[in-house]
Amino acid sequence: MSIEVGSKVQGKVTGITNFGAFVELPEGATGLVHISEVADNYVKDINEHLKVGDEVTVKVINVEKDGKIGLSIRKAKDQPQRPQRPQRPQRPRNNKMNDTRTKENFEQKMARFLKDSEDRLSSLKRHTESKRGGRGAKRG
Repeated sequence: MSIEVGSKVQGKVTGITNFGAFVELPEGATGLVHISEVADNYVKDINEHLKVGDEVTVKVINVEKDGKIGLSIRKAKDQPQRPQRPQRPQRPRNNKMNDTRTKENFEQKMARFLKDSEDRLSSLKRHTESKRGGRGAKRG
């Protein structure tokens, strides 16, 4: 049986490093399980999950041209199917505000925007000038 990407195979842990574990595969090939592929949760110390001599099921995730084999223990596990979420109900779209705005043309929208903008700007100027004492205020 040749080692192909996507296949699940049994292997034996032959060495452990701080970045992963080496696993001997059938036919004498050796691959690396990176520390991020050991478990679904964060793995701080790989020694808490694996020991030399452990029999593990791994999934081949890549085979490099130079012969390096990337393996994953967490992807080899059968993932439980997540239940499908029910569809959200559709909201009605006949909002009165939307109805009136859809009938406006570009010029009407632009005129309304300019009026709103000028109103806000004048209100802002009034507010800030009153805090500073206005333009004609004398400092003494």
